[in-house]
Amino acid sequence: MSENFHKYFTVGEFAKLCNVKKQTLFHYDDIDLLSPEIKNEKGYRYYSYHQFDVFSVIQLLKEVDMPLKEIKLFLKNKTPIDLIELLKNKTQEIDVKINNLQSIQKIIQTKIELTERALVIDYSTITLQEQAEERLFLSSSILDCSDKGFLNSVSTFIECIKEEGLDIGYPIGAVISKDQVEQGDYENYTYLYTRLEELAPQIACYVNPQGLYVVAYHKGSEELIHQTFKKMLEFTVKNHLNLTNYTYEEYLLDEISVSGSDHYVTEIRMQVERK
Repeated sequence: MSENFHKYFTVGEFAKLCNVKKQTLFHYDDIDLLSPEIKNEKGYRYYSYHQFDVFSVIQLLKEVDMPLKEIKLFLKNKTPIDLIELLKNKTQEIDVKINNLQSIQKIIQTKIELTERALVIDYSTITLQEQAEERLFLSSSILDCSDKGFLNSVSTFIECIKEEGLDIGYPIGAVISKDQVEQGDYENYTYLYTRLEELAPQIACYVNPQGLYVVAYHKGSEELIHQTFKKMLEFTVKNHLNLTNYTYEEYLLDEISVSGSDHYVTEIRMQVERK
């Protein structure tokens, strides 16, 4: 072969073109994955511009977690049909990863929004608010269940949320019935819930109607939450309000954002109507 290598890249030039170190090309050559098109008697290596496409495909397959051994096996036994099938399979894998990353991004964004909101709230106030309709995914009834039954229900509910892909970053909340609130039985929940997006999958959900809510915030552990409920009930009497249906309780700040239960913040929303 002619010693005219003007149309070929040296190792250094090809490495720069591929944006890798020369050692990467040496390694690919050593394992017989991508060898230079020309090696002269002096040991110099030269790559053609056609090999850049091969290198690009190798890097692409590496990016989708295909081991070098499998890439080598594919390249040694490749056919156009094999390439089409491989790339279609990788496209499906990429779609799954994109969906997973979008879900993670949504969860992160929700956590940011909830925490930013928590930082500007006056926890000492109790307010009467008009709130919009919302869609909730409910657990099975846990009213009057045992401690063991409660733990089993929590586990089942979390597993269901994961299987249905419903986790968008909202905490798991608790629903307390009007009767339990009036009896002071605040820890005897009726359901667990998580909020759903407006465009959530078409699954069975509970639509919490638009209406009036007494909203308060309990700072500290659950052991003293009865004090906040007492203040809320006094607020309803003072403002001539009746409890109508459910009360909703969920963390705004918990161990993920603060240290110690003394700094936890629980939002309590009590559904009411004017007398």
